[in-house]
Amino acid sequence: MSGQDSSQSPLQRKGSLGRTVRAVAWSLVGLRKGSEYQQDIEKLNPLHIIAVGLFAVFLLVVGLIVLVKWVV
Repeated sequence: MSGQDSSQSPLQRKGSLGRTVRAVAWSLVGLRKGSEYQQDIEKLNPLHIIAVGLFAVFLLVVGLIVLVKWVV
């Protein structure tokens, strides 16, 4: 494969759900080490990251709506 160090394509990578959730959570907060980011690129499936990210954003929006309704 051209330009990739990994022998697997991005869609064939397997990463645990916990590691994916942790990576997305730290990315949403904005605190991420460069070395951990590189490990995530090598090990995690991009489609899993997108799915978990969309779910996390959905939960954030629902949480904010509930908080606003509770305060008002």
